[in-house]
Amino acid sequence: MNRKSFLILLLLLIVLGGAGLALFWQDLSAWRSPNAKIGTKLFEKLPVNDVAQIRLYDGKGTVTLVLKDGRWIVKERGDYNASVQEIGDLLVKLPDVKVVQTEAVGASLLPRLNLVAPGKDVKPEDAGTQLELSDKSGKVIGTLLLGKKVLKTEPSPLPIPQVTPVGRYVLSPGNATVLVLSDALKNADAKPAQWLAKDFFKAERIKTLIASGEGSAWKLTRPEEYGQWKFADGSGELDPSKAVAAVNALAGLNFTDVALGMTDDKFAQPRTYVADTFDNLVYTIKIAKKPDSDDYYLSVAVTGDPPRTRTPEKDEKPADKERLDKQYAETLKKLDERVKLEKGLAGWTYVVAAKSLEPLLRTRADLIAPPRKK
Repeated sequence: MNRKSFLILLLLLIVLGGAGLALFWQDLSAWRSPNAKIGTKLFEKLPVNDVAQIRLYDGKGTVTLVLKDGRWIVKERGDYNASVQEIGDLLVKLPDVKVVQTEAVGASLLPRLNLVAPGKDVKPEDAGTQLELSDKSGKVIGTLLLGKKVLKTEPSPLPIPQVTPVGRYVLSPGNATVLVLSDALKNADAKPAQWLAKDFFKAERIKTLIASGEGSAWKLTRPEEYGQWKFADGSGELDPSKAVAAVNALAGLNFTDVALGMTDDKFAQPRTYVADTFDNLVYTIKIAKKPDSDDYYLSVAVTGDPPRTRTPEKDEKPADKERLDKQYAETLKKLDERVKLEKGLAGWTYVVAAKSLEPLLRTRADLIAPPRKK
């Protein structure tokens, strides 16, 4: 090969290399939208005060949150109260959430980001979560397809690294460009149980607790609020720690979901607990094992009213009366609000985790203190 031929070949390689490089950058730019508007707010002009319905649906479920008669309800749970805090958190975030990245992704890759609109012909694992906001007339005033959350891995002293959601892939209507939002919108999922108001009863200051039904029956009592728990029949030495655990369980229960179509007569092999309190309140709790699950069904009814006047303390000084009366009035006001909420829980059946009920599920024999070592 002479010098002239070598130079021609070198020139061809440079031209082909430049063309290849141009194609490379052209292909790369196909993943970057030329009309990217990083920093913009998708819902900046959203009339939040006009939102009267929030609907979320994916390939697995649907949740419809409706503002009805001045309160938010979960339609898929028989109009049970929705969590105002969860709804408020979502509506407050939407107007401020920003676009931090844009990507022009091909249709074949959208399933990987869970950005396929849910439908009967779409695999649930590929579908995104469709968010629709409507006003009281039913007019849709905002919609967005939510995809996978963007996760950030942070160092942790534990062997398992800490993973934190920091953003979310989304598609806006009429726009093929995939956007990454600055917030993961963690609570924007189509799970009705997640949106329920989780306020529950707290049976406190119990003086007598009776268990009956499936399993051994027992009755615990104490003469005064901070007195020692004993078996009411006077036989057997009660384990103090187990007694306290059983009583405290009724002050710290939480539910995970609301069961529809369940009534007390449908409970299979139920247990009943009746807690009489120093506040003149009586809690009647019925529980039954949920079929094919570790959870339990639970219903609660609250009767009675707190005493309206305060019983003076022994050797109470006149100078302390005004202060103590004021404290009692403030406590009574809070207690009245709680009792009103608790009485409204009747008529519903709740799903409660078995672990939280373990201290109550003990038989009488389980509550007896072990023999003392000599």
